[in-house]
Amino acid sequence: MIGFIKGTIEEITEDSVVVDNNGIGWQVFVPGSSLAGSIRQGEEIKLYTYLSVKQDSLSLFGFLNRDDREVFIRLLDVSGIGPKGALGILSVMSSDDLRFAVLSDDAAAIAKAPGIGKKTAQKAVLELKDKFKLDDAFEKKLAHEQEKAGTGATAAGAGAETDAVQALVALGYSGTEAMQAVRKVGADESMDSEAILKAALKFLF
Repeated sequence: MIGFIKGTIEEITEDSVVVDNNGIGWQVFVPGSSLAGSIRQGEEIKLYTYLSVKQDSLSLFGFLNRDDREVFIRLLDVSGIGPKGALGILSVMSSDDLRFAVLSDDAAAIAKAPGIGKKTAQKAVLELKDKFKLDDAFEKKLAHEQEKAGTGATAAGAGAETDAVQALVALGYSGTEAMQAVRKVGADESMDSEAILKAALKFLF
């Protein structure tokens, strides 16, 4: 398996890039979200890759980080979702958004991806729910947000959000309601679980 490709972006198409690596141009299919703002012609890039092998073709898919590639591979485990379908999902939503959509039973959000119907989206929620954990989803989201902000990621904020969700469930709200309310808060590092809980409750009344 090709773990990653590092080189210069020579060409950008509607759904792929051509990366010059030591004089060889590799065509790599990438999510539309990456093409929208993170990839520019002439720049150096490192893409974590997945090689799709079919009877009559080889296709290389690339992602800006390992997490996106991991989620892409998990999507391939869902019956009815192939590489292009998985790439389509990650083109309309981030890996973090996908995790929360699965954990909150939000199949409608997944169904917005091109080529993914309502039944397939519901199947994705059903088959992926036991593979995504609430704590892990919050921690990864926090890490990604802090990485973009140029700060070190910690699990403190993620733990506070998880505690708030659990407190809401203890108060009688469903897991879906609790998670959606906490997500709407948009908590930062300065908020503890009590502050998040109070803010989340406002979205539930």
